[in-house]
Amino acid sequence: MSLETAAGVIAEQIRRQEFVEVFAHHDADGIAAASILCHAMLRAGVRFRVRVRPEVSKVDLSGESAHLLCDLGAGTKDLSPDVMVVDHHIPLFEGEFHANPRLAGIDGDRELSAAGTAYIVAQKLGDNRDLAGLVIPGIIGDGQELLGQNLGIFNEGIANGIIVPDRGITLPGRDMAERWYAATSPYLDRISGNEPLIADIIDLACDRATGEKSIRLDTLLSRVILESAPDTALTSLQAIYSDTYHLQREVIEDAHAFTAVIDACGKTGHGDLGIALCMRSSYYLKRAWEISRQHRVKVIDAVKGILPDTGDSSDAIEVEDALIASDVADILARDRAVSRPVLVYARSGSSCRISARCPPGVSAELGPLVRDLAAAAGGDGGGHVRRAGATIPCDAMRMFAQGFREALAR
Repeated sequence: MSLETAAGVIAEQIRRQEFVEVFAHHDADGIAAASILCHAMLRAGVRFRVRVRPEVSKVDLSGESAHLLCDLGAGTKDLSPDVMVVDHHIPLFEGEFHANPRLAGIDGDRELSAAGTAYIVAQKLGDNRDLAGLVIPGIIGDGQELLGQNLGIFNEGIANGIIVPDRGITLPGRDMAERWYAATSPYLDRISGNEPLIADIIDLACDRATGEKSIRLDTLLSRVILESAPDTALTSLQAIYSDTYHLQREVIEDAHAFTAVIDACGKTGHGDLGIALCMRSSYYLKRAWEISRQHRVKVIDAVKGILPDTGDSSDAIEVEDALIASDVADILARDRAVSRPVLVYARSGSSCRISARCPPGVSAELGPLVRDLAAAAGGDGGGHVRRAGATIPCDAMRMFAQGFREALAR
């Protein structure tokens, strides 16, 4: 079945409902995907409730209401066949109502996110082309590329005046100092979290010849790169100044900033704020920005606490807070010069939350591996080829880590 056909099947199923329970994964892609479909349902006259979760359980999916999972569900085989799934993870769910690029031979790691898939479903519900900007957080948040279907949606957004491409600093922040102080994507060694050094760099980059406090961007970037280059990956340094996108219909126009804010809201248990922003309400914007800043500073503190001891180790790395494990794993795999997949975990009661990541240039199918290891440990897991996660009992963590190392050593 083509993706367009699958999207049409889900759209028709949504139209038949009086009320839909929507569950969104708690990252930027999941929140954006759910918001796209909530916009479309609102316009189509379908009532709904949306909740943001790191995962869903059978208890969540009980009751008589229709259930729609966004960026969730593809990796769960025993879901009720009536559940609607809009996802891009490696698929195990075999229900009729499943829109997933991988089922149509499209690369769900690089070419289409859950938000992009939701956008295709939304077009089957009506003219929702103004929602193209909400696809961009899915692309940025999941580290995807402007290829294939992503590129098609992007170009459509440009043609309709929804997205305006540009070049500039990609770091999110309300001012120049915050951009560098809370830099986590990428994390900049010696810069991120270093307030005195940032103040010094900004001061030296000020163009006093103009009589105003304007900043010479070339001087600023040169100083940052000189400070960070010894222990920051080249691709991460190149990402500091790159393609940017103005989202003309969203409450935060800069796409990288919008992505960071809704992602932080979701991961810190404030997914309702992330949804509100994507539904184009700016009422809680100031609070959401502060949540984002605090979350990113917490991630930076955790990374500083484990560097430089990690080196190129394939051992599991423990962090104190389950809310930051995935972001720490992203940083260690993406922004450090490592040559092996990274495994980060945190304890949450008697369970351990695990995030596994492949660094650029390293080939390993993490999704199936993590899923099998998690099942053997009495938990659940899965994800993408290069990015995966799991929740297992903590007393099985040593066994999981050993299995992870041994499988990658083959």
